[in-house]
Amino acid sequence: MPPPHSGVTLSEKIYALLVEWGIESKLFSITLDNASANDTFVDLLKVQLNMRKQLLGGGKFFHIRCCAHILNLIVQDGLKEVDSAIQKVRESIKYVKGSQGRKQKFLECVSLVNLNAKRSLKQDVPTWWNSTFPMLESALYFRLAFSYLEISDSNFKHSPSRNKWDRIEKLSKFLSVFYEITCVFSETKYPTTDLYFPSIFMARMTLEEHMSGDDVYLKNMATQMFFKFEKYWSEISLILAIAVIFDYRYKIQFVEWSYAKFYGSDSAEFKKVQDHLFSLYDEYAVKVSNTLFALNDIPFDEKNVHKGKNEFLKEFDNFQREFGTAKNKSQLEQYLDEQTVETTIELDILQFWKTNQFRHLEVSAMTRDILAIPVSTVASEFAFSVGGKVLDQY
Repeated sequence: MPPPHSGVTLSEKIYALLVEWGIESKLFSITLDNASANDTFVDLLKVQLNMRKQLLGGGKFFHIRCCAHILNLIVQDGLKEVDSAIQKVRESIKYVKGSQGRKQKFLECVSLVNLNAKRSLKQDVPTWWNSTFPMLESALYFRLAFSYLEISDSNFKHSPSRNKWDRIEKLSKFLSVFYEITCVFSETKYPTTDLYFPSIFMARMTLEEHMSGDDVYLKNMATQMFFKFEKYWSEISLILAIAVIFDYRYKIQFVEWSYAKFYGSDSAEFKKVQDHLFSLYDEYAVKVSNTLFALNDIPFDEKNVHKGKNEFLKEFDNFQREFGTAKNKSQLEQYLDEQTVETTIELDILQFWKTNQFRHLEVSAMTRDILAIPVSTVASEFAFSVGGKVLDQY
């Protein structure tokens, strides 16, 4: 697409493509990085789709920000608090890698302190923090070797002090939680949406723990990160919470337990999740019901059933539907009432719902879309969720 890549031109181009592909009425969500042009683009696109009543829930869950990008922004904000210590490590590794002679000198120091020379020092890309964490881990392993290099090489001036090494060690342990989360976001071949809420829960609990801790540097860092975390959490928490409810290992009990830790028991935030869950379900129940009615309108000879018998069964189906609506629990309520399984069990969530789609027809139609929401754009500029599929290479 030639410039300009403004929000208006993006909106016009993408909507034209959606119409050309015939999927403009099938979208559930779009996931983008946090660029201002993207925000304008998605707002305009949502207006166009809403005018034609083509989005569920009025498009409340249409715009999903890239979780990997959000996490990067959050951690980058926190790293500013300890940037001098990280810079020392960065410059130390640059120095060692700067010439073959320095590399050889460093390897001699590694041998002197009996470390594994096959392990390598890793240089980071400062704009992506998840490359900074492996750099710190590798530097910590060779901490003693750097100390020996400082003694044996008078030109080496970058070695962190003991206090800074201690700070880096604490920082590395703190960042390991966020690094694991980033791996969940970016390494899974097809990351279904249910994976994200437990990770986000772990991130928030880690931040709260260090905000109330004794270490001043980590406390300031966690506070800085928490401020930005809350800004983005408020935008994506609802749909991520709804998604994990359809994981048989977690269901709504996990969301209730998590929100109790965040906001206390019987919080308004948890009530909001429940309300939106049932509101979305009601929309899907209508869609499935309309589909079933449409099937009943197929000419009888095409269904290879005797006309009189079909009319009788059709009347019974209508009676059953009305009776069930009045007397029985909805499929969503039935699903929520079922027993969970252990969280340690490996579960292919898409295969589970494929297997159970006829037992929970309305719920499975809903989960197909929600679990397929792309919440990261690691491999693409942005991604669409269309009828349970992810179009992730635009």
